[in-house]
Amino acid sequence: MTKVDVGGVVTTPRRRRRRVPAALAWVAVTPFVVWAVARLAGLDRWPVIVELMTGTPYVAAASLGAALIAVASRNRAAIAVAVVTSVIMACVVLPRAFGSTPTATGPTLKILTSNLLFGNGDAQTVVDLVRRLGPDVLTTQELTPAEVEALKAAGLSTLLPYEHVEAGEGPSGSGIFSRYPLTELPDFAPSGGHNMPSARFTLPTGQVVEIVDVHTLAPLGPDVATWQADLKSLPSPAGGVIRILAGDFNASLDHSALRDVLSRGYADAADATGTGLNTTWPANRRLPPLITIDHVLYDQRASALSTSVHAVPRTDHRALFAELRLAVKP
Repeated sequence: MTKVDVGGVVTTPRRRRRRVPAALAWVAVTPFVVWAVARLAGLDRWPVIVELMTGTPYVAAASLGAALIAVASRNRAAIAVAVVTSVIMACVVLPRAFGSTPTATGPTLKILTSNLLFGNGDAQTVVDLVRRLGPDVLTTQELTPAEVEALKAAGLSTLLPYEHVEAGEGPSGSGIFSRYPLTELPDFAPSGGHNMPSARFTLPTGQVVEIVDVHTLAPLGPDVATWQADLKSLPSPAGGVIRILAGDFNASLDHSALRDVLSRGYADAADATGTGLNTTWPANRRLPPLITIDHVLYDQRASALSTSVHAVPRTDHRALFAELRLAVKP
């Protein structure tokens, strides 16, 4: 660097910072704009887009890097678009990390749900979770006849003596286990999908609860249409009963098909308790789970008090526990 003598004063010229080309800034910003538009407009109705949409929380974080590139370009238009995009993405994702205040004042109801991966999930771990967490209801997916026997051998029937089981080989089976007597309800799942049993029970305090054991098909390739039909078939909240949907939805809160279900009058327990970014799949790998596709949805007349996720060996899902508070019976 050359020093210059100006009027007897030696000065050092400032090094000019290199400006990122505006074209490069737009290349960095544009994909995030497209993603934000797709997320807000609910354009995730087709294969590949549906599968990618679960990555929205990661895309939201990465959008900050695009904003920095735009700032380095000093292109005002690119900066403005990048900042607006990052703010939109933050507004979509960050509320999941901040819980809401419970308003219901009735009795509590505890739900545990676990996908058992073709009946391979460790039955003893599941029963130990039931013993430790004290759920009133356990919903299971990918429940095989052999896994039913393993759960009973581990002591599940002593803790949750009532059941509505539609076991099956591979991923098709599901089952509800309860502390309270169950009345079986018709299985409403569309043909060609997994079993999704439903049952009704009454709490000692008089509240009538209906629970659906949810397991949609994974939205891969041609199964996207069936996945959408599965979610659309889920029953809406109804007067006189508290309805809960618990299980493996194969959908995140960034899927418009799941948001359509929520818009009918449901709330997501993890979202409501500030744990909506806790991931559940794929579990038991070298890397931690990446996405959140297991949920407990509840009638908005109830409230969520807490949720937590728990490892179960030999399955690719974390178990999800939710404690709800129901409305006082009129």
